[in-house]
Amino acid sequence: MYIFPTDLPSIEKQIQAIDPVKYASSRNYKDGAVTRLSPYISRGVISTKQVFEHIKSLDLPWYTCEKLIQELAWRDYWQQVWIAKGDGIKQDLKQEQSPISNHQIPNVIVHAETGIQEVDNAIKQLYETGYMHNHMRMYVASICCNIANCHWLQPAKWLYGHLLDGDLASNHLSWQWVAGAFSSKKYYANQWNINRYFGGNQQNSFLDVEYEEFEQLEIPSVLLDTVSFKLETVLPTTPNLKLQKNKPTLIYNYYNLDPYWYQGQDVQRIFLLEPSFFKENPVSKKCLDFVLDLAKNIEGLQIFVGKFSDLAEHINSEHFIYKEHPTNTHYKGKEEPREWLSSVKGYYPSFFAFWRKCKKEIDFKSE
Repeated sequence: MYIFPTDLPSIEKQIQAIDPVKYASSRNYKDGAVTRLSPYISRGVISTKQVFEHIKSLDLPWYTCEKLIQELAWRDYWQQVWIAKGDGIKQDLKQEQSPISNHQIPNVIVHAETGIQEVDNAIKQLYETGYMHNHMRMYVASICCNIANCHWLQPAKWLYGHLLDGDLASNHLSWQWVAGAFSSKKYYANQWNINRYFGGNQQNSFLDVEYEEFEQLEIPSVLLDTVSFKLETVLPTTPNLKLQKNKPTLIYNYYNLDPYWYQGQDVQRIFLLEPSFFKENPVSKKCLDFVLDLAKNIEGLQIFVGKFSDLAEHINSEHFIYKEHPTNTHYKGKEEPREWLSSVKGYYPSFFAFWRKCKKEIDFKSE
């Protein structure tokens, strides 16, 4: 069972351990050479640009690295869609998902009792570690949306709430992609596919069918019982803070815990946890504990639980400095850009339209 470290030396060690060649050939397999960096990228501890610069430093041919770099680009792409669409990512973006039988989540998914052995094991691991393999996420989404005919939003919120790397853009838009709301067709995986990539040998499950049968498949009885997704994030209580009204103040949040931001400079550092955000987008105690541990890497960081407007009563807003992000468009002060893989910005209706422009800029094969 993999435990994600939160100290900077261990995170740096994980970056150094990246193997783009093995990643390309094995990333879809249960025990593939995945980077396990996504929680740190999602929480803003490191950036896709930092990972890309390390890949470049390995001095490998472009074609051996392209698959891993493309996956970094996917993360930036989802973010650009989020910037363009805002809360629209919580609705069907390209076309309506169809058919839909309910707006809940199968009870057996929540309790890891689907009867698909590798899926149930992965859900149990999710609860224990906050991690689920990306390929398995697609399997789970397909079962919920395309076999049980649940609308994607509630199951997506369930998965987001338990993932250490939970990112509203990559999570919700990936669910839409699987459900056919942000893609031209639905994603299906049968039992043979799961056995192949996750090392099982299960037969006679409700997924043990040929692909051409999926469109006409009746909802399996085990998936008919659905429940509402419920999760409450209990935010920490904070002591009386020592806030200076007229000092440059960096605002950190759930999506920005950059330990190198203004490093060594005399600034005030505030980790803002807004209850309204976590009410709308709840996360598990494991996820919250993870970010609180990551926050320990930032010297002098004080935790403020409340609205941004509450914080602004204690500090003059012209002294606030924060990083651009769709979750903090209500902040006041000086907005600074995030670090990106490339300079390609804006909404693209497909990833590969975005990737073509991105690749043209970052391709190092001619260097």
